[in-house]
Amino acid sequence: MELKVALIQQSCTASRTENIDKTISMIEKASQSGAELIALQELHTSLYFCQTENGANFDLAEPIPSETTKIFSQIAAQKKIILITSLFERRAAGLYHNTAVVFDTDGSIEGKYRKMHIPDDPAFYEKFYFTPGDLGFEPIQTSRGKLGVLICWDQWFPEAARLMALKGAELLIYPTAIGWDTQDTPEEQEKQLSAWLTIQRSHAVANGIPVLSINRVGHEKDPSGQTTGIKFWGNSFIAGSQGELLKIASRDQEEVLSGEINLNQSEKVRRIWPFFRDRRVDAYKDILKLYDN
Repeated sequence: MELKVALIQQSCTASRTENIDKTISMIEKASQSGAELIALQELHTSLYFCQTENGANFDLAEPIPSETTKIFSQIAAQKKIILITSLFERRAAGLYHNTAVVFDTDGSIEGKYRKMHIPDDPAFYEKFYFTPGDLGFEPIQTSRGKLGVLICWDQWFPEAARLMALKGAELLIYPTAIGWDTQDTPEEQEKQLSAWLTIQRSHAVANGIPVLSINRVGHEKDPSGQTTGIKFWGNSFIAGSQGELLKIASRDQEEVLSGEINLNQSEKVRRIWPFFRDRRVDAYKDILKLYDN
């Protein structure tokens, strides 16, 4: 089955309204090109606020459903598309998640995924804001296929991709917000970008399913002034079930990246590379240890 997909790579401002209006405009452009599934980047309604630990940023969170989900529900139904969004979820007072919400072609919420791996690094202070997800690695069934939706830091963990694939995900989707420390050398920046592309393409290879990765662009200042901020490196991409790059976006421009993926190709790939057949599940018990020492 051929599936027409589109990734929305954009910059963001401090204005929620401006961000959403821009996103809708880009969704409309993607829909006009025939996209059946459209995926948005991580936390696309705001700046990446995790550069600092600031209690006031919790005001950005919202319940699910909310006014924002209503907006995206309406556009999914209007355009008859599968839409993958990313929101700062207020589950309860003092309990917040980094959550992807998937809308089907009728505007209904088919499912959500709460980010499982939460980083805590300079300029990426997510543990201050997000409780680790408790929904597990469960694919979301839609009218256009079974989606393995994960979020940003999850993309570095082969276990997350494998568990989604073992539960029947037909493709992996990674809404992302990742970029460079502008003080890193050009050589170091290229190493980081190469590693990011390689690890996600390897998930396609190891599991025999396509991968969609959606990143933002633009330089966002550190509100505290402690660092020079983050330069988000874009490079959103579509990879096939053998890890082949089908389409890749620029590193600094807003764009709608459109392409086609063949969901039937996974069957052919898994026949010639039968990794699932040859897994030694009887010998993997040590994977449950944090470290073997």
